Amino acid sequence: MIKKSIISLFIFVCSILAYSQNTLQPGTPLSLQKAQELALSYNKTIAHSKLQFEQTGYDLQMYKSHNFPRLSLIATDFYSTASTSLGIKGGNLPIYSYNEAAGSYVPNVIMNPDGSYTMGQYAYFPDINMKLKLKNMFIGGLQVTQPIYTGGKISAAVSMAEIGREMASVNIRLSEDEVIVKVDEAYMQAVRAKELEVVSDSYYDMLKELERTVESAVRHGLRLKNDLMKVQVKKNEAELGHQKAENGYLLARMNLCHLMGIPLTEASKLEVDTQTANQDRMAPKQKGGVEYRPEYTLLEKRVELAEQQVKLDRSEYLPNVALFGSVMYANGGELAGKKMIDNGSGTIGVMVKVPLYTFGESSNKVRSAKAKAQMAALDLQEKSELMELEIALCRTNLEECEKEVSIARKSFDQASENLRISKSAYDNGVELLSDYFDAQALWRESAATLVEARCQLYLAYTKLLKATGQLR
Repeated sequence: MIKKSIISLFIFVCSILAYSQNTLQPGTPLSLQKAQELALSYNKTIAHSKLQFEQTGYDLQMYKSHNFPRLSLIATDFYSTASTSLGIKGGNLPIYSYNEAAGSYVPNVIMNPDGSYTMGQYAYFPDINMKLKLKNMFIGGLQVTQPIYTGGKISAAVSMAEIGREMASVNIRLSEDEVIVKVDEAYMQAVRAKELEVVSDSYYDMLKELERTVESAVRHGLRLKNDLMKVQVKKNEAELGHQKAENGYLLARMNLCHLMGIPLTEASKLEVDTQTANQDRMAPKQKGGVEYRPEYTLLEKRVELAEQQVKLDRSEYLPNVALFGSVMYANGGELAGKKMIDNGSGTIGVMVKVPLYTFGESSNKVRSAKAKAQMAALDLQEKSELMELEIALCRTNLEECEKEVSIARKSFDQASENLRISKSAYDNGVELLSDYFDAQALWRESAATLVEARCQLYLAYTKLLKATGQLR
């Protein structure tokens, strides 16, 4: 009983630990790296790619096994009521005697004057009737076949399996790259939503403070009540914007939880690190390029696969040579009431198959495979040019994003200084309330633009790293 309780407790603890790995602890910020790790371990496409890689390993071993002998056990046992009979008619048989003069045996006959002969001695041979029945028959043995030459079919199949395994490995990396980009986009979306929520909070607090100031001024007769109502309208709009910002942040976190395989109910506990968008990221190294991308490697492997397909199709119309041997045992049958077969036998031989004429099937099939190989090569050339264009676009986009961040930061600093001056002027009664509203709106807009620019800059780096094959 105690042993069962300990086992149950162990299982319970393990289940809690396993669940805690896929849940979020309140107050603990989720880093981008951790989000990527969770998404990579959860993603079904990556799991499918890994299973495909495992499958190609089995296929490779299967094709390699074709180089080795094939051993087969053959056994047949059947019962048949079929039967037949064999009759031999009897008669007189001459008796031979040894003739010393002739040095051979001669029949013991008497020659007649008319040229005929009469047997001097003879033996009587009676009629014989024999019956053959199959009854129960058993045939069994071992057969071995060893390929000697297959026209290159086995080697081509093994090469294709090896290429397929390499493609499956590259496909895992491609799937991981795509997941990382999706996680980066979702994470930056959450960072953007959180920072916009902070901007909204600051703008709302700014209006609340203004409301208290104007309300006090109205009580002392320094401001009209109309100014207070204008501020309250702006505050209500800011409150609605604050609610929308909160909802946007929650939805962004839910999307991130979906990618990581975490229950959506855990989204409220998730907090992202907004400093991630401010990280200084180095430009991709110069070694990156089209040839480092998994997509380019897959296209190269497809060309190699098509070339091996040409060899495989050609091998079907080349000679095939195989060595075979067998050991057989047979038992059964009945002839004249006695067992007819009860022995074993051995066989060894060489089988040669040489296709002679196929009415153009062989040549046309090989030409078709060559055409596919040429199409794969052209596809590689075309896609590589498009990838080069993509890299150029990503670099241009990165430069534009860097410029946008620089300008947005300057605009934010200017808007902040303008807000400070406007607030001071309004407090001193030398500026209209509408002008102060404009300064606040300009500050909020410039802050949101800076948040957006920083997030887009981070994603621009990510996309350039992926385009140059340096994401991982």
